[in-house]
Amino acid sequence: MKQPPRQRPLKDERDQQIETQSRSYALEFVTAAAQIVTVMCLIKGNPAWKGSLSILFFGIAFGLFYKHGEYQEKPYRQVGIVSLIIGIALLLWFGISG
Repeated sequence: MKQPPRQRPLKDERDQQIETQSRSYALEFVTAAAQIVTVMCLIKGNPAWKGSLSILFFGIAFGLFYKHGEYQEKPYRQVGIVSLIIGIALLLWFGISG
């Protein structure tokens, strides 16, 4: 006897909420780790603090861009652009000066 083809389960709203929350939770830990690395580099005099600080500014910028997309309010985009510029400047500074 042939068995009917197995159907793949569809993602429902609950699955999407769980996935979104897990990504948000993971991002909080990555942000905390980047902050710790930044402080450690500053204390030790390691110039890598510029690179890790730029990652934090990129995270701020992209979070604000997402909020701008959802709420369509200009301050989110404006502060996001400023944060992105700061992140790019820090990354370039780190890339050039080491």
